[in-house]
Amino acid sequence: MPNTRLQNRSGCYKDSSIVPEDSPLVTKKNEAPNDVVDDRRSTQHLDNGICFKCKVNRTIAAANGVGDFNGGDNGRFCADCFRSNLFGKFRLSVTANAMISPSDNVLVAFSGGTCSRVALQFTHEMQSKAQKNYEASRDRALPVFGVGVAFIDEKAISAVSSDDLDRAIEEMKLIVSDLAPPVKQFHVVPTEAIYSLKAGDAKDRLNELINAVSDVTGKEDLLEHFRMLALQKIALENGYTKVLLGTCTSRIACHVLEATVKGRGYSLAADIQYVDARWKIPVVLPLRDCPIHELNMLCRLDSLMTVEVFNGTHAGINGLISSFVKLLQEENPSRESTIMRTAGKLTPFHFNKMPEDNDYNGQVASRRRQKKYNLKTKDALPPESFCPICNSPLKISTFGTSINSDNGKTSSNAIGAACCASCQFQILPKDPSSLQHFISLLPPPVSQAEYGDRLSQRQLREQIEDCLLSDNEDGT
Repeated sequence: MPNTRLQNRSGCYKDSSIVPEDSPLVTKKNEAPNDVVDDRRSTQHLDNGICFKCKVNRTIAAANGVGDFNGGDNGRFCADCFRSNLFGKFRLSVTANAMISPSDNVLVAFSGGTCSRVALQFTHEMQSKAQKNYEASRDRALPVFGVGVAFIDEKAISAVSSDDLDRAIEEMKLIVSDLAPPVKQFHVVPTEAIYSLKAGDAKDRLNELINAVSDVTGKEDLLEHFRMLALQKIALENGYTKVLLGTCTSRIACHVLEATVKGRGYSLAADIQYVDARWKIPVVLPLRDCPIHELNMLCRLDSLMTVEVFNGTHAGINGLISSFVKLLQEENPSRESTIMRTAGKLTPFHFNKMPEDNDYNGQVASRRRQKKYNLKTKDALPPESFCPICNSPLKISTFGTSINSDNGKTSSNAIGAACCASCQFQILPKDPSSLQHFISLLPPPVSQAEYGDRLSQRQLREQIEDCLLSDNEDGT
C-alpha cells in the first residue's frame, strides 16, 4: 500500500488526500514566469497611476487628472522621471556621437519655439554641470565648453511688424540672460546678412531673389537653406565650432516624407543623422530622438517660456506633409518614431560623423559610430558633389560629361545643370535669361566660383577615371 503521508516543515505528517485548494503542489507547476509577473506589476502601477520608473510618485496624467494623451510618457512617468528620461535622450545623443567636447564653442540656433527652447535649456544644464566639475577638480585640466545663442531675423521676408519683432527679441534676450552662469552671448542676425552688401541693398537683393521663385514649396526650401547659411556665417565670424539645432523626431518624420515626394531620396540620409559635417561648421541634432509632444510637455512642467515670432505653418508640399503626419500621429502615437526609424536604416554619408581631432574621446566615439554604420573614411571616398542651391549630396551620374566654362568661370547653365532635381524643378527659373539673372542674385556662399571649383574636380576625376585603381586592386 503506497505511503500517502507527507511531512511538512514542522516535522508533522499529514494525509496527502487532504490538500487545500491553494496548495503549492498545484500552483507551483502553473506559476507565471518572472517577466510575466513584472509585466503584471507594471500594469498594476499604471492602473493605479503610479510612476513606472520610481514606483513612488503619481504619473503626470494621474496628478493632473487627465488621460494619457498622444500615447506619450505622461501616462507612465511622474514629472521628475519624465524630465530625467527626456534629458537622458539628449545627453546620450551628445555623448554617443561626440557632439560636444570640452574645447568646443557651441552655437544654439534659437527661434523661440518649443524645440529650440528645450535644446537651449538642456545645453545650458550640461554646461552648468561641466562648470561645477571644473571648479571642483584640482588640476582643472578639462575646460568648459562655451555656449552662444543665435536668432535669425526674417523681418525682411515676412509680414511681422517691427514692434512685434522687437518685443519678441527682448523676451528672447530675457530668456538667455535668466540662465545661470556661464554667460551666453546672444546674436541677432538678419537673413540678408548672407550678402556682403549694405543693409538696404542686401535686403532688396534678397527680396528680388525670393520673388523670382514662383513655387511656394521652392520658396520655403530656399529660405530654409538661407537660414543655415546665416547660422554658418555667425559661427564662422564669432569662433563657434558647432551649430546645434533643435530638430526633433516629429520634424524629421515630416522631412523624410517631404524629401521622398520631392525626389531627394539619395540625399535623405544626409539630413536625418545626429551629425552633419558637410558644412564648414558641423551641425548637430541632439533632440533627434525626442518627439514634439514630449518637448511641449516639458515646457509646461518646467514653465519654460517660449516666444512665437514667425508663422510656423507651411504651405505647398511641406504643408500637406505636415498635415498628413499629424493625422497619422493622431491615429497611432508611434507613427513619427516609426517613420524616423525606418529612414534611419539608410546608410549615412561619410560626413555624417564628427571630424576627428586631437580629442581622444571624440575619436573613440567617431570610430565607434563609423564601425556601427559601416562608414568609410573621407580619404577612402571621392570628393562629394553638392547641389549649389540646397547643398544636398548628388549622385555621380547627375553630372554631364561636358560642362562649359569661360575663363575659369562656370556659366549659369552649368550651375543650373549641377543642381539637384528638386531645385531644378521647384526653384530655378525655366527661361534661360531669367536663370542667368537668378544665378547672379545668389549670395556668395553659393557663388559661381566656388561651385566651379567643385565641378572642375569632378571633371578631372572623370577624365582620369580609367587610370585610377579600384578599391580591390593593390597595384601589382
